[in-house]
Amino acid sequence: MIVAEVVRSGFVESTHHGIVALTSGDSFGDVESPFFPRSSNKPLQTVGLLTSGLVPREEADLALMSGSHDGESFHVERVRAILDAAGLGAEALRCPADLPLGETPRNAWLRAGGEAEPILMNCSGKHAGMLATCVVNGWALDSYLEMGHPLQKALGDAVSRLAGEPIAALGVDGCGAPIFAISPLGLARAFLRLVEAEPGTPERRVADAMRAHPSLVAGTGTEDTVLMDAMPGLLVKKGADGVSAAAMPGVGAVALKISDGSSRARMPVLLSALNRLGLEMPSQPELIFGGGRPVGEVRAVW
Repeated sequence: MIVAEVVRSGFVESTHHGIVALTSGDSFGDVESPFFPRSSNKPLQTVGLLTSGLVPREEADLALMSGSHDGESFHVERVRAILDAAGLGAEALRCPADLPLGETPRNAWLRAGGEAEPILMNCSGKHAGMLATCVVNGWALDSYLEMGHPLQKALGDAVSRLAGEPIAALGVDGCGAPIFAISPLGLARAFLRLVEAEPGTPERRVADAMRAHPSLVAGTGTEDTVLMDAMPGLLVKKGADGVSAAAMPGVGAVALKISDGSSRARMPVLLSALNRLGLEMPSQPELIFGGGRPVGEVRAVW
């Protein structure tokens, strides 16, 4: 199924195929076969941290733990604060050393002579939350990323419960943590459960924290942050390889996967899917530039 096309100077030069699961209305493509949602899994894993006994310093920390931060100074400082509250230092992190994900903070870091560090990695908030949960439970810290660790078993149980289906496969994500395979429909179902849960439940606490602090979920000017800022009540979390999931209480949820892993088709298809759910989203094709001026666009066509 074609979900987006690349048009340059009026000529359709290529197309993107994908899968779009909607909890209300028509879904497109094979929405029941499992896939790895990548970082779109993070909010579900944060629910697992809370049900495993995590007591965050403040609710805003849950947004950072559920996000893929850009490595801005306020992101890094909060990761340090989470670790410090747990009696840990940055050396406890087992995510790989990296530079800030965002271009602006990355350039600033490099100009200041900085090098790659684990705390700068976009998943360091999630890892800090995992470590803090291990401290609460007295679980081993050096092996918290292993598949058989009690933390990862608890997170897998949370993902399965929220998706309403068993975990189909286990993998290792880019940050080194286990990743759980579910269907696109299961991912959409899980996101809807987050936003429609009763106030004060772990599910609703995660959704409320992300929507109240969208800059902690991603960063200044990024897709997820801009969307949640623009539409109160909307929960959004993108993932690598052309994945995204979003939900609005009382309306529905969407999960999508661009088959070739392209990120440039993700936003046009997501906005189109949210429109199909009944939300009035702006038409925002991904522009293509040539010589510094727009010469084409990536637009949803499904």
